Amino acid sequence: MGLFKFVKSIGEKIGGAKVDAGGLSTYVRALGLPVEKLLLSVSEDQETVDVFGYVPDLAVKEKLILAIGNCQGVGKVNDHIRIGPAPAPLNVAPVPTTVAQAVAAEPVVPEVPPTSVFYTVEKGDTLSKIAKQQYGNANAYNAIFEANKPMLKHPDKIYPGQVLRIPPKE
Repeated sequence: MGLFKFVKSIGEKIGGAKVDAGGLSTYVRALGLPVEKLLLSVSEDQETVDVFGYVPDLAVKEKLILAIGNCQGVGKVNDHIRIGPAPAPLNVAPVPTTVAQAVAAEPVVPEVPPTSVFYTVEKGDTLSKIAKQQYGNANAYNAIFEANKPMLKHPDKIYPGQVLRIPPKE
């Protein structure tokens, strides 16, 4: 679990003027990220999004956090995402409908340390420039591009304030 900060005023515009859990959920599902039992909750001040769900691996977890955080109006993402398959439903327990209920119903799982770096794009940055800074090789830009699909559609389409996932050097 962790709290990740983003630039609230920039990013993908989802829905209307206000950030809402339904619009964010639809956006995440449209990206095709493999998330089970996704639950999103938006704070009253419209700045913080709590996210809960089950993902197959750390890379998908990081992409999910970035997909939500890089939406216009989102300033913080509070991560309650679990790695691994969703447990089978029990007939005796009610199905959680809020992030708080889902987190409370879950056993405590040790946190997996992130292996990627989150990098905030600055004015004048390109994926090649970032690859040179992070890996020492500008030609390694494709590793960053691939690590941020499906949020990135083209390697030249990044913007200042956007947060990118930089996978470990292979």
